[in-house]
Amino acid sequence: MEGPAAVSQQGETTTQPRVSAVASDNAANQAGTGTHAGADRAAALGTRLPDMTYSDQETELRSAVRSVLADKAAWPAVLARTETPQTYDTGLWRTLAAEIGCAGLLVPEPLGGAGASFREAAVVAEEIGRALAPVPFLGSAVIATVALLSAAAAGSAEEAGASGPAATLIAGLAAGTTTVALAVPFAMMPGSRIERTVRVGPPPDHGSAAYQLTGAVAGVADALPADVLLVPADGVPFGLYVVPVADSGVTVAPVTSLDMTRQLADISLAEASATRIAAGPAAEQAIAAALRAGAAMLAAEQLGLADQALEVTVAYVKQRQAFGRPVGSFQAIKHRLADLWVSVVQARAASRYAAACLADEDADAQVAIALAKATCSDTALLAGQEMVQLHGGIGFTWEHPAHQYLKRAKADSIALGTADRHRASLAALVDLPRAPVS
Repeated sequence: MEGPAAVSQQGETTTQPRVSAVASDNAANQAGTGTHAGADRAAALGTRLPDMTYSDQETELRSAVRSVLADKAAWPAVLARTETPQTYDTGLWRTLAAEIGCAGLLVPEPLGGAGASFREAAVVAEEIGRALAPVPFLGSAVIATVALLSAAAAGSAEEAGASGPAATLIAGLAAGTTTVALAVPFAMMPGSRIERTVRVGPPPDHGSAAYQLTGAVAGVADALPADVLLVPADGVPFGLYVVPVADSGVTVAPVTSLDMTRQLADISLAEASATRIAAGPAAEQAIAAALRAGAAMLAAEQLGLADQALEVTVAYVKQRQAFGRPVGSFQAIKHRLADLWVSVVQARAASRYAAACLADEDADAQVAIALAKATCSDTALLAGQEMVQLHGGIGFTWEHPAHQYLKRAKADSIALGTADRHRASLAALVDLPRAPVS
């Protein structure tokens, strides 16, 4: 029942590929020298279609990430960590970030990164979703990285220069030595208005480049393991600011969350020292780009979760006996799992299309992201529900992973815009008429 992304673990080694090799493959495909059949068909038709297949490099990257997660993020360890004060696995993140190179996937090679694309980032997100790995890949390697890259590209010479704070943080992210979180609520919908809950105060010294921020942001994802926060703050003009978590004016308080594998946090700032990296439209653009990328990669996580839930459930119903036969042999069970498999295949198509559109900077990216997030949210939630129900009594126990897959699916369905909000956004993007009011 595995989808096309599944990779056999038999024969895998722990040899970790050089992620930077992905960049040359991307360049070849973009230059028209790739060998994917879809691209050839598109050329024959005179239409440019995004490449939605998994390349050899992506498959190799998947194998390396899955091998590490199988070794360091087995289900019992993930469950045990949710019951400790340190719910994020910083050791695992260091391995993925620095040794595999996941933290710098989206960072261009001249800035010290892998120079890969959202296709490769989506592959890593799928594997993290399959394992429910408690690491800040989404918040740091995707959302914060995109915000910093956008700010560096659009900011003033002083804010975005090679020695500026944005460039310094990007270098730290690429090396896997710095973890960054964007301080916005995890439920925030891409494209929605930013709540101005943090205010900018005057610098303590006249002519100083430092500012002081005061305010609070609730429900922030991946803030607990972060070294640095990117904080949107209201001032003249509105700006995006870098705030070290170690500053005495910063408090990051953990929140008891539905999904403790990605525990949320409330952030309080009391005259915290900050450095501006973008202002006005450049800051708003950086945040919008980060949230769009986050929604697309979260959809990939949801796809990985759904695929794993389906795989585990199919394996269980094949061996679980009832009335002298496997429960998977009953037609009602077959139909439910067949329907779920179709949903997972559809979700894979939507997720890969969104990743491809982002990678190619396609004009259809916003449509693709809205479609992917809505589709993958529904599919992951269905997969979690079916996993619990089709496992019978054991699926309702704390010792089985089913409950954690359902919790992650539910939490992710709310994060970065619900499925209904993305469907409404999609309707507006493609100019669908409003439903008649009865």
